[in-house]
Amino acid sequence: MSTRAGTVTNHARDLARKANIAVQRRTWGRRVNSWDHADSPGLDRVVEAVLDRVPQGRLGTVVDIGAGTGRLTLPLAERSERTIAVDVSAAMLDRLSERAAVSGLSTVETSATPAEQLDFEAGSVDLVVSNYALHHLRDADKAALVKAAAQWLKPGGLIVIGDMMFGRGGSSRDREIIAGKALAMLRKGPAGWWRIAKNAGRFLFRVQERPVSPETWVSMLRSAGLTDVVSTPVVAEAAVVSGRRPEGA
Repeated sequence: MSTRAGTVTNHARDLARKANIAVQRRTWGRRVNSWDHADSPGLDRVVEAVLDRVPQGRLGTVVDIGAGTGRLTLPLAERSERTIAVDVSAAMLDRLSERAAVSGLSTVETSATPAEQLDFEAGSVDLVVSNYALHHLRDADKAALVKAAAQWLKPGGLIVIGDMMFGRGGSSRDREIIAGKALAMLRKGPAGWWRIAKNAGRFLFRVQERPVSPETWVSMLRSAGLTDVVSTPVVAEAAVVSGRRPEGA
């Protein structure tokens, strides 16, 4: 590839990344109330699965990426020395800060920074977590974030990701998930049919939601140099993956 062609390609990627950030910031800025009061047993189970993967006892510095209004941040802040909640939406973080204040949690910091632009000092973080946020990233940005997060971790530090995780229909699990979602919406009548049409377009063209399979996440964590990589299914389309920075790294 010529230098000029490479420059054009990189510019196109930067534009696509900026466009996605702008969409996510607008979208989640409007969803604070609905997200804060969402009643979703499935989502609650994913949150519980992420928390179960976190070591017991006191924690050092924790970074929660895509923190929203604090479903993960707040319980972790109860036993961490420093908790940094990161979200693309400042409105989400305002709500999180309100909830932290009501709970008397003084260790919580917030950063309205897109995940694609995050940067922490190498070896400064004990735990990186994320829940139902990273499927909104472009695939290259997922991999770049995991690689960066592996460097932020102290030796022995852990990354735990709970998310929508399924592929494009290449496995029996993928097909089962897709069929199950379609059947559930069909049963809702015309409103569900409209959602099928809308979501089919999003799925085909990977607009807003860009899930990848648990196997892809495992590969990304291993490629970033993490060890003890584990993937566990939770509910339907969701799974949790985790990996640890080697002690000697």
